Amino acid sequence: MEPRHAVVIGGGIVGLSAAVGLHRTGWQVTVYERAPEFSAIGAGISIWPNAQRALAELGVDAPLQPQRDGTLFDPHGRRLATWGQDAYVQRYGLPLAAIHRADLIEALCAELPSSSLHTGVNVLSGTPDGLVTHVSGAVRADLVVAADGIHSPIRTSLYPRSRVAYSRGTAFRGVAELPGTELSLQWGRGTEIGVLPLHDGRVYWWIAEARPEGVRHADPRAYLLSRYGSWRTLITSSPEVLHHDLRHLAAPLPSYAHHHLALLGDAAHAMPPYLGQGGCQGIEDAVVLAACLADTSDVAAGLREYDALRRPRSQRVWRTSIRAGSLGPLLRNPVGAAVRTAVLRLASPSAMARAESWINDWKPPRLPRPADLS
Repeated sequence: MEPRHAVVIGGGIVGLSAAVGLHRTGWQVTVYERAPEFSAIGAGISIWPNAQRALAELGVDAPLQPQRDGTLFDPHGRRLATWGQDAYVQRYGLPLAAIHRADLIEALCAELPSSSLHTGVNVLSGTPDGLVTHVSGAVRADLVVAADGIHSPIRTSLYPRSRVAYSRGTAFRGVAELPGTELSLQWGRGTEIGVLPLHDGRVYWWIAEARPEGVRHADPRAYLLSRYGSWRTLITSSPEVLHHDLRHLAAPLPSYAHHHLALLGDAAHAMPPYLGQGGCQGIEDAVVLAACLADTSDVAAGLREYDALRRPRSQRVWRTSIRAGSLGPLLRNPVGAAVRTAVLRLASPSAMARAESWINDWKPPRLPRPADLS
């Protein structure tokens, strides 16, 4: 019997994770990526224990960098709280980890046949009956996976009234060569500065500010140096400084499943980055999707199960991410900031590790391999 065919629209972390899961459970997979190559912006991503377990279930061997003890500082460099690697391992069996997005994409691509990967393909539409149209023609599939990002045309075609909202903050990001740098976070009134070590001596850093949407700078690096001079080494050591306003899906969707079409990742539940869970939730989506479709010939029924499992959890994380921004880096009220500081000073490393434990405790379903299905 011919293997079932899935078309994945979008070759980012979530789309490739879905492709790996489906491939491992016996599907023939075609990935369409609009860009001329499978790559990523020059930034890192935190991989929390829930997503680490998902990647392990996918069988992906990626160069994750476990994070050692880290510190949360106030704007004056005074310690507010600490994260302990031992506390995370004791609580979840895994530490917080990080990776450059490009390295994760490379690891995911390595798990797929080269014949599955197609770049420079501009997909025009994907329909619930499995028809995918692109600039060079059309293909009929048993499954369409829409992992085409926060501005997903596929989602818009299904939900014309869905819209993207400004997350009330903007972020500057870069990657610098600074071996020995430790995990740290600094919160001020309406600002956040984070440093996340990667596996090869590089560090991923970001500076986020609460401010009106659309403000731009002729020279972002010069702007940062004028405001954050104490972070000069990071800022000047980065070959590129990225600047993007932060956005999220304005309202939860009523469904991620439409007959033979599934929405994954940012296309389904784009969230602000204040918990570091956007990509992690997309990787969870990928594993659950593959598991729901592995042992059924009824794709529509499998997608209904996927929706039932993923929508409540991912939308709860979406809501929690919005709240975390309001109470964390977006908080500008001086009284609120003072209360936050007082609470954080009382938090032990074990208490920090337990924060939002319902997210990190998640465990993926087991993915059967093709041999298990025969």
